Amino acid sequence: MYKVQQVFKQSYGSYIEKYGENHDSDKVARAILACKTSAMGGNITTCQDCGGTHVHYNSCRNRHCPCCQSTNKEKWIDSRKSDVIDAPYFHAVFTVPEELNPLIYSNKRSLYNLMYSASSETLTELARDEKHMGADIGFISILHTWGSNLSFHPHIHVIVLGGGLNKSLRFITREKNFLFPVKVVSRLFRGKFLAGLKRLHMEGTLSLPLDMRMLQYPSEFNSLLSEMYSKEWVPHIKETFKGAANVIDYLGRYTHRIAISNSRILDVGQESVTFRVKDYKSGANTTLTLSNEEFIRRFLMHVLPKGFVKIRHYGLLSNRTKRKKLDLVRVLVGGQRFEPIYKDLSGLQILKKLYGIDPDLCRHCGSSKILRKGLDRFKKLE
Repeated sequence: MYKVQQVFKQSYGSYIEKYGENHDSDKVARAILACKTSAMGGNITTCQDCGGTHVHYNSCRNRHCPCCQSTNKEKWIDSRKSDVIDAPYFHAVFTVPEELNPLIYSNKRSLYNLMYSASSETLTELARDEKHMGADIGFISILHTWGSNLSFHPHIHVIVLGGGLNKSLRFITREKNFLFPVKVVSRLFRGKFLAGLKRLHMEGTLSLPLDMRMLQYPSEFNSLLSEMYSKEWVPHIKETFKGAANVIDYLGRYTHRIAISNSRILDVGQESVTFRVKDYKSGANTTLTLSNEEFIRRFLMHVLPKGFVKIRHYGLLSNRTKRKKLDLVRVLVGGQRFEPIYKDLSGLQILKKLYGIDPDLCRHCGSSKILRKGLDRFKKLE
């Protein structure tokens, strides 16, 4: 049993008693509880030489489960290899003032989408501006919703190709070590996000948390907008990559990350959990202890809406245009081309290549004379 699963097994019942049920988060919790147990079914192998047996239970494959991301991440990164261009890349992070977090939490789908559209339109508009680049760029955006202490902190990570195609179909790259002026990015993103927020409010589609009910009145909502316009929103943009190969490795840090990994958890007790946290202001690492119920509450805050697309591609990297335009960029830029290595492999072959585990060999004696029998689910989750 892994650590996050252990916390849920010990205390999910008491969490439900304290906070009640939510359909989406309850589905995630039950997937985590069932992952790699008899509830998921699996198979049993028996060696005809030594008689050894091994039982393997299936994974839940839920995208919020800390045990089910490793293989998915590797397969996704492998499939993106052919998209990598031998050119500068930048890492940008878009976030909003913390005063808006309760509103975003109450409107996850619509305001997460607004964060994507405001950040992507900001980058696209600035890239096309002749003062900055005058070209169409490509980038990948990934939503994260957590801070190191599992607090609610929504922000968009963007991996940006620091070059693009101009109107003459020439590939233009940034000659400076920054993508765009930070203040220009900040103010354009702020304007686009707040304009979208105002539009949603006027349409009456925003759900207001209890402590923000006064925002139903236009005067109160306009006061909030004025306060947000008066703040300097601080995006983070830096050149991160030296060489195309590094882009592939860097992608893996952000694409399939979840709120907390098992490796960060130091101790799971009957009533509390202790895990590592990072102070981003000082850079120091420390520890935090939470009750099991509070740990579960914070973990489940980061469950995404059903069917929500977390990884999105824009510009030259969008699915609609990348085949034709990336081929042209590659001809113009040259450099090494990376080909996927898992494309035509089965799940068992990928497992062998990634982890050196051959499921067709006996784990006890190495014999290839094994029989595999499927196991039905032992029990259904209530």
